[in-house]
Amino acid sequence: MYAPDRDQDLRWIRRAIDLAALCPPAAGAYSVGAVIVGEDGTELAAGYSRETDLREHAEEAALAKLPADDPRLAGATIYSTLEPCSQRRSPRTPCAQRILASGIPRVVIAWREPSLFVADCVGYEQLVGAGVTVVELPELTASAKAVNSHLGKLA
Repeated sequence: MYAPDRDQDLRWIRRAIDLAALCPPAAGAYSVGAVIVGEDGTELAAGYSRETDLREHAEEAALAKLPADDPRLAGATIYSTLEPCSQRRSPRTPCAQRILASGIPRVVIAWREPSLFVADCVGYEQLVGAGVTVVELPELTASAKAVNSHLGKLA
């Protein structure tokens, strides 16, 4: 499993924040970026919310760029600017479930999902409960929130 130091984690989350800034703003959705990094420390795939379709989430976009059975996922880390969703308003699979199905053992986030659209996102808890290592980088929360200024004041 890719086990970088904190500086590397911060670097990859900053890359995800840069991707989030590419999201077309939407009144009912967060702008999120995600990067999948392989065990050797190289970027395997990246994506952002609404990259190819208005209902697409960042983790979904990044994962779609790799084969579902890609053996590199078993040692990868996915970096996301926002906690992976545990439920969706559309009938699509939530991102926490997608990450579990992919076999990615480590997730790094900048920000836990506030209750703006979902009363109680439990993506963090679902991942940890399934044995995934989840790291939160609160020092980049403000930067992850900043790309979501289209949503007004976020708690």
